[in-house]
Amino acid sequence: MSVFNFHRSGVALLALLALGACSVLSPSASPRPSFYTLDRPLDGAAPRAPTLSLAPTLIVSPTHAAAGFDSPRIIYVREAHRLDYFAHSEWVDPPARMLTPLLVAAAQASGSFRAVVLTPTAAAGDMRLDTEIVRLQHDFQSRPSQVRFTLRVYLIENKTRRVLAWRELDATVAASSEDAYGGVVAANRAVQTVLAQAAAFLTDALDKVRWP
Repeated sequence: MSVFNFHRSGVALLALLALGACSVLSPSASPRPSFYTLDRPLDGAAPRAPTLSLAPTLIVSPTHAAAGFDSPRIIYVREAHRLDYFAHSEWVDPPARMLTPLLVAAAQASGSFRAVVLTPTAAAGDMRLDTEIVRLQHDFQSRPSQVRFTLRVYLIENKTRRVLAWRELDATVAASSEDAYGGVVAANRAVQTVLAQAAAFLTDALDKVRWP
């Protein structure tokens, strides 16, 4: 082999090695993540006027979430006691933060309170609503898969800090497709069901409390 041919072969080999290195250092672009919301329906009920002339004012605390459910990651389950996350699908905000204003709207729509205010606020409230997300997960252990949403709610009298009533609200909705988006749609339906349960819980609790 001539010196020229050897040199040309060496250059070609170096070029191939360089291309290989580039492919390792610059892997193919991963799919862009999709972001989803928990929304109030566009046809949601407008706030009703209080049914009581001396209805209390309700302060709504920011919703908390149990461990594992306090991030924007969308959770799914394939086996008991194990939580997994969709790789390229997320909530735009942790579900607890998206849920709080929806609870305010649901309480307002119940017509049970003179005013409903979200904390932090300088307003004085007669009662306080504390809530915690126990679970919000897409369960693939059955077919069709299902989304389950569980919310624990407490109605507290501000002056005495006494728990007037509490309940664990729950909804399970079948997913329309076996993917993240099908779970998001089902999650929104489950949340709306639980919001209706929360409004009914507040109305029922006030019926059992002598006020003022």
